Amino acid sequence: MMKAYDSNCIFCKIAQGEIPSEIVYQDEKVTAFYDLSPKAPVHILIIPNGHYTDLNDCREEDAALLGHILLAAAKIAGEKGIGETGYRVIVNDGPDAGQTVFHLHYHLLGGRPMTFSV
Repeated sequence: MMKAYDSNCIFCKIAQGEIPSEIVYQDEKVTAFYDLSPKAPVHILIIPNGHYTDLNDCREEDAALLGHILLAAAKIAGEKGIGETGYRVIVNDGPDAGQTVFHLHYHLLGGRPMTFSV
């Protein structure tokens, strides 16, 4: 069962249509929209429509939702023309990982060769 909406969360408000955003994909479980500070030619955030703070907030019963997010990422990558050339899916979990908005979100990045840096 999906978690509830959090009226204090900017990403919840985007998923609910309360804050305008350039949404590229939405279904009953997830919403995807362009990152306002892109790090690649294609930089899309994919979020669950319910409020999950991070991966640590997920439980075994959320496994189907987490898989759905990754399948949505693959679908969006194909639609944006980066499915064949390659793309990266990243989750920053917690402040030490660089998470700044505390609503679980996946970064879909592509459109250029990626390098690995930490």
